[in-house]
Amino acid sequence: MAHPQMFRDDDPALARLRELALALPGAEVKVSHGRPAFFTTKVFAYYGGSLKANDGWVEHASCVLVLLEPDEREALLLEDRTFVPAYLGPSGWLGIDLPELDDVDGWTEVAELLDASFRRTAPGRLVARL
Repeated sequence: MAHPQMFRDDDPALARLRELALALPGAEVKVSHGRPAFFTTKVFAYYGGSLKANDGWVEHASCVLVLLEPDEREALLLEDRTFVPAYLGPSGWLGIDLPELDDVDGWTEVAELLDASFRRTAPGRLVARL
């Protein structure tokens, strides 16, 4: 059974994230488990996520999931805007709620986080093109 689409095609936050992610060398996007997944040979970011809470699921519709170095991940986990996503969290992934569209500094940080995750997952030949 296919997963239902868990995002809106006209979501402006997704449009901005797509612009940043697809600017990375060789990056493409596909829908995986109902969510946009940005990848080269491996996924380096997802749009949207959730976490399991005592009383059910907590949806984070406007967030990015990235794979960061452990020390950077641990530092960011101290912030309220981050969470350990269901399923991917045990493998080191981190969920970060996206900033408002007019928050330039916030989107600059998102671009940096995408870059860091890309560097952990992309082939060396693509990383060298950065």
